[in-house]
Amino acid sequence: MAHSFADITPPIALTPLDGRYRSQVAPLVDHLSEAALNRARLVVETEWVIHLLDREAIPGLRTLTEDERALLRSIPEEFGAKGIAEHAEIERETVHDVKAVEYYIKRRLAGTSLEPLAEIVHIYCTSEDVNNLSYALMVRGAVHDVWLPAYEAVIGDLAQLARDTAEVPMLSRTHGQPATPTTLGKELAVFVHRLSRQARRIPANQILGKINGATGTYAAHAISVPGTDWEEVSRSFVEHLGLTWNPLTTQIESHDWQAEIYADVARAGRILHNLATDVWTYISQGYFRQRLSAQGGTGSSTMPHKVNPIRFENAEANLEISGALLDSLSQTLVTSRLQRDLTDSTTQRNIGTALGHSLLAIANLRKGLAGLDVDPDAMAADLEGNWEVLGEAVQSVMRTLGVQGTTGMDNPYERLKELTRGHRVTGEGMREFIEGLGLPEAERDRLLALSPATYVGYAARLVGHLDEDPVGGDTGGSTAS
Repeated sequence: MAHSFADITPPIALTPLDGRYRSQVAPLVDHLSEAALNRARLVVETEWVIHLLDREAIPGLRTLTEDERALLRSIPEEFGAKGIAEHAEIERETVHDVKAVEYYIKRRLAGTSLEPLAEIVHIYCTSEDVNNLSYALMVRGAVHDVWLPAYEAVIGDLAQLARDTAEVPMLSRTHGQPATPTTLGKELAVFVHRLSRQARRIPANQILGKINGATGTYAAHAISVPGTDWEEVSRSFVEHLGLTWNPLTTQIESHDWQAEIYADVARAGRILHNLATDVWTYISQGYFRQRLSAQGGTGSSTMPHKVNPIRFENAEANLEISGALLDSLSQTLVTSRLQRDLTDSTTQRNIGTALGHSLLAIANLRKGLAGLDVDPDAMAADLEGNWEVLGEAVQSVMRTLGVQGTTGMDNPYERLKELTRGHRVTGEGMREFIEGLGLPEAERDRLLALSPATYVGYAARLVGHLDEDPVGGDTGGSTAS
């Protein structure tokens, strides 16, 4: 019988994020792991004790000394391997993770000057008061401190490549067919602009929190200490944590803000997916050459000549997984039956997986882009083989002359369609056609001087709009806060 991998110690990872790709997503562990969740809970619980005493919310209790504040704040700061194991031991007894956090804190207050005040820990709180604030802190850290800087970095890489290739002419393809030429840099700049809009949206999302009791009514607070303005205590505490106060909730904070952020991250990922598929196509057309050292040691197990675009394919797959998970999070988290159900608990434990696949995709995109060399000769050859794309230029000039009153400019579209549709036209053939149109000299000479490589309009100039973006280049720093 085959050996069971489930019995091996240390445990073998079930998912590739904690196995094969661990090093590339490891920064998220500090924010979205189970241990990070418990550390965030410790922050919320200890800060709540400090806040209640500092605000004198409960009459008759003394204020804290600076040493006592430091003691409370040291509890989450010192939460490491031993603390994780101890919390797990307590949870096996309580069969409740938040209650285990409460007991963990009380153990650390035992024998100190704070022991008489230990019952303030978790007072007036439901588990969701602690959890919603903990997830808010975790998601803010993961998105702003880990995901967004990586996302902005790939935008910066792409922006530089766009600027470097702003004047490199390239044949466009609409519907997969040869179309009006552009420049490589302009096409990459389109992606930079799209991605940059999302980079500005994501940190602008509000991150909400609440601390208002079992059904959002402050019932336990008001019956225990009726003289305290508990709404103000709640608001000031949530804002102390750097979050936006939600004044109206059921037992849970409604999670709408999470859905908004995940939708934005998913949309950013879909734009990155579009970038990956386009770059993959440019590689297949020979517009980009891949340096083997940047892509990996082996291109194909049987075909040694190949350098496969694996970085872009890996990014595609991970963005698809990430997008599906983020969509599921967005859809599930906005619904809670009546005043509370527990679907959000399991759902939120997959936030790290969703962002992890996105972060992994970004890492692969950056490696892939770093390993590309532009091949202007391949693009030039493609342009030279498609003179028929100048049909648009010729018929546009003829139309303009026709509406200005020049005779002989009738049916320009139809005449060009007859010449070009479904046919490959050579440079010589296009020039002969232009010569026979009876154009005024200035327009004739302008068209005769044109080639597919020079028919790019303002493409190179348009790349300059990137300098107006606060994201994607040397004109601005990170939007994360």
